[in-house]
Amino acid sequence: MAKTRVGTCSWTDPTLLSSGRFYPDSARSAEARLQYYASQFNIVEVDSSYYALPNERNSYLWAERTSDDFVFDFKAFRIFTQHPTQVTALPKSIRNELTPELQGKKNLYYRDLPAELVDELWQRFESALLPLDTVGKLGVVLFQFPPWFYPGSQQLDYIEMCKAKLRQYRLAMEFRNNVWLSEKNRAATFAFLRRNDLPFVCVDEPQGFKSSVPPVAEITSDIGLVRFHGRNSETWEKKGIGPAERFNYLYTEEELQPWANKIAEISEQTSQMHVLFNNCYQDKAVVNARQMCFMLGSQGRPQMAEE
Repeated sequence: MAKTRVGTCSWTDPTLLSSGRFYPDSARSAEARLQYYASQFNIVEVDSSYYALPNERNSYLWAERTSDDFVFDFKAFRIFTQHPTQVTALPKSIRNELTPELQGKKNLYYRDLPAELVDELWQRFESALLPLDTVGKLGVVLFQFPPWFYPGSQQLDYIEMCKAKLRQYRLAMEFRNNVWLSEKNRAATFAFLRRNDLPFVCVDEPQGFKSSVPPVAEITSDIGLVRFHGRNSETWEKKGIGPAERFNYLYTEEELQPWANKIAEISEQTSQMHVLFNNCYQDKAVVNARQMCFMLGSQGRPQMAEE
């Protein structure tokens, strides 16, 4: 069976910290919190890299503060996944190179930026992850595309371009439009990912929306990924709320057990499995991650000395 890693999509969400139900009182600093988290789980997803470019200093610090077996997955910067990106989210030196017209916009898209600035953003993102990659602690870079990213030749070309830009890292693909997995397109989608050695991200999320991808367990590379977004249909596409509230959901053991069975099955086809809980409202993600660890046996948990 593949080495299965289980963790959450954040370790510093404000609602988790304020809940007081995960970190001990002694874990008050950034260093202590990461060290405690890493004593409970052996993988985490960095979501802050979606909102702003990560930096090398943090990567060095995170590498120092975790064990040799710990892994960080990173979410791709939002402009790379064709999401609207606030001008203020760009590095100051990049903003200063924009035309007055672009500087005056609230949001920019990938297509809006001059090629030389786009290249610089890619280079900065790549460099920021290098300290973790060098010591073997970088997992995958998650590309979560928006609902308006439809399957088509231009989109496939774009995905291949993203892979080329970050060729030294492993990229994984998560879609937010169910047309990718429609009866007509599903086989072609998986075939494309396999040809390019790109892991497909299996998801559990509310169903019945255009942005709902069915909970298909499929392996398209040597790394398998499953992300749990919760099943809160009331908040899934609600406007004006934060991520924690959107994913406010606690899975029951009855809901997790079928996935535990699937994960055990598909992990036999991979060299490693990444299982990440994105229902990061208060301590719900860590509660469900711990449940999944026990359902999978010793897989996914750091090995403590007493074990």
